[in-house]
Amino acid sequence: MQTEFTRAVGIEVPLICGAMYPCSNPELVAAVSEAGGIGIVQPLSLTYVNGYDFREGLRYIRRLTQKPVGINLIIERSSQRYLKRVHEWLDIALEEDFRFFVTALGKPQWVVERAKPVGATVYHDVTERRWAEKALDAGVDGFICVNNRAGGHAGTRSPEQLLEEIGPLGKPLICAGGIGHPDTFAEALRMGYAGAQLGTRFIASKECNAHEDYKRAILDAQENDIVLTDKISGVPVSVIRTPYIERLGTHAGVLARYLLRNPKTKHWMRLFYTLQSVWTLKRASLKGLDYKDFFQAGKSVAGISAIQPVNEIVTSFARKVSSLK
Repeated sequence: MQTEFTRAVGIEVPLICGAMYPCSNPELVAAVSEAGGIGIVQPLSLTYVNGYDFREGLRYIRRLTQKPVGINLIIERSSQRYLKRVHEWLDIALEEDFRFFVTALGKPQWVVERAKPVGATVYHDVTERRWAEKALDAGVDGFICVNNRAGGHAGTRSPEQLLEEIGPLGKPLICAGGIGHPDTFAEALRMGYAGAQLGTRFIASKECNAHEDYKRAILDAQENDIVLTDKISGVPVSVIRTPYIERLGTHAGVLARYLLRNPKTKHWMRLFYTLQSVWTLKRASLKGLDYKDFFQAGKSVAGISAIQPVNEIVTSFARKVSSLK
């Protein structure tokens, strides 16, 4: 089960529970790490959704597991106030001895410069080679390759295309998207990925505090039920097609699309959409169909048939790979 990724971060199974707003509750994050993979803290989920002071939330997770846990940092400069908080979260995480970071939506050089001197590992979310090259110049250790089967903010390329494009850069690659069954996990490793990032599979777990309606929607959905909408954050997001989504529609209006493309207004529009979606996704994920059936998920739903404890999920994935040796 050892890969360049597992050796770098000190885990047993090359599985990441990706950061998910609003579904990354502390118990889920800790359970994945305790089972041998690595859970990733999503700061807004920890603070805004679950109500923890960031430092105290990290200490709570540490009481649940002593194994490695990662931190997700979205570093886009759409809001100076938010970016200041990201800097504070990084400082606190380093002080609390967290040593794996996943960055997204920006150049991660400042994260690398502050994390590397204390021995931390930094991976960056990418959807194509040009973003990977910029992150490589910034000094990252590897890439989370977000493909066109992912939930949330999906990419446009297949797992095979990303491996072909980004593999020559010489860093470990994590396959993110479409992995909900041990067979697809084993296939990703056979292809040459150093690990896999799962999100949807872990929402349908006992430890995730998402509403049962959300988990049931994942079990009931098939691959063709996953659609893209740009009405959540201004960029395409993968969600389960439900009656609410069909009524709402999946495309931003003409004016919104113009403002999202304009260099002078796109960051403000993204911020507007994000603030709006932060509330909607929190309510929908925790309250279920009594609010709005607005559920993020990836095409991995096709391989998910039961709500299981995290330990069972990780063990089944690990056994599949071990049986191939």
